[in-house]
Amino acid sequence: MMDPIGYTHLAAGLAAGLAAIGGAIGVALIVKAVLEGVARQPEQRGTLQTLMFIGVPLAEAVPIIAIVVSLILIFS
Repeated sequence: MMDPIGYTHLAAGLAAGLAAIGGAIGVALIVKAVLEGVARQPEQRGTLQTLMFIGVPLAEAVPIIAIVVSLILIFS
């Protein structure tokens, strides 16, 4: 049987890993939508690219926060 610290480390690892997977899926969906939009309307490439540059960091913010929380769980 594991001690409580082991469970804390397991939870921190799962949280960071699942958040990273979710962030990667989110970024992939954003890029997929932008590529489809550019394929349909090439003249809107600049607008779509700007929106992508705003959306990708927002999708990556959640995994970064989850990793910080995981590190706090591990080292506190």
